[in-house]
Amino acid sequence: MNEKVDTKARILDAAEKLFGERGFESTSLRDITAEAQVNLAAVNYHFQSKDSLIDAVVARRIEPINRLRLGMLDAAGPNPTLEQILRAFLLPVLELKRDAVMPLLGRTLSDPHQFVEKVYKKHLLAISERIHRELAKALPGLPVAELRWRLYFAAGVMTYILSWSKVLPDISGGLCDPSDRQALIDRVIDFLAAGFRAPVNEPAFERVLLEKEG
Repeated sequence: MNEKVDTKARILDAAEKLFGERGFESTSLRDITAEAQVNLAAVNYHFQSKDSLIDAVVARRIEPINRLRLGMLDAAGPNPTLEQILRAFLLPVLELKRDAVMPLLGRTLSDPHQFVEKVYKKHLLAISERIHRELAKALPGLPVAELRWRLYFAAGVMTYILSWSKVLPDISGGLCDPSDRQALIDRVIDFLAAGFRAPVNEPAFERVLLEKEG
């Protein structure tokens, strides 16, 4: 690895670690340079700004996940089942094993900072739309608005697992072990599939329609 590539990788690793620990707003470029043991000029050379750096950090992790998701959906054929769609949505994220990646995704996915939200839209919008289209085919009777809500809730479940799985053994009295990734993924898919297949709460759905019409 040449020196420029090594420096860039060190900056990305340091930023990933600190953004995961502290969030975007609470992490300064000087914090990152200290962690990476580089000077500020090196960060400016490779990334120009803190905004460009968070974009690169997120892209480095999200784009491979997106490719895996698309590959799983394509492999499932033209009409994947609900469980196959949910597995493609969850598996590439929940099987991540690097300790630095889980805090990064968990922390930044819930980060209220407007630019971080923009970064995630940039890297997640296309795959989210593909997943939505597949879900609409698998659940043809579900109203579009309700399907959007349920996909939103599914993303919330995934984000919570990324952020809080380490406390599960304590709050469950040792009954639940999230380190068994396959069992965790199977349970989450069963849980979400039941939620997606649940009947629509008609009064609530009609109330939403009336509010829109009003």
